[in-house]
Amino acid sequence: MSPEYAMDGVFSVKTDAFSFGVLILEIISGKKNRGVSISEHEGNLLAHAWSLWMHGNGLELVDKSISHSISMVEALNCIKVGLLCVQESPKDRPKMSSVVLMLGCKDASLPDPKHPGFFPTRASSKTESSKSKTNSASINELSVTIVEGR
Repeated sequence: MSPEYAMDGVFSVKTDAFSFGVLILEIISGKKNRGVSISEHEGNLLAHAWSLWMHGNGLELVDKSISHSISMVEALNCIKVGLLCVQESPKDRPKMSSVVLMLGCKDASLPDPKHPGFFPTRASSKTESSKSKTNSASINELSVTIVEGR
């Protein structure tokens, strides 16, 4: 689910691109985006893929079970297209028609992806202590409060 739909209920043609990008990264990595902690520093698959990509280690994302049946150039292309699809801003994401062309044309020059949506940040200890007392937290100017009935 795209960030703009989850946060604001805004749906656009770029919402599908976000979901498709997540799917590409899940297939390449063999991991789910949610519910699986990749490492203590990266809370989800998008963060993990972005971190590997930014450090020039994108191929580490490829699941061992498919690494023998996919060329490394093709794997990197899929990862890059996946990251382009999950960019935070909908205007930066490609249209699905462009995604099809990107995946079909191995020689296409693709733009560099920007920061993905739903990129986790670590809460400070102050926020953590506040969260345990009031059942609310604030990260990146987004507040979540758990409301309980009387």
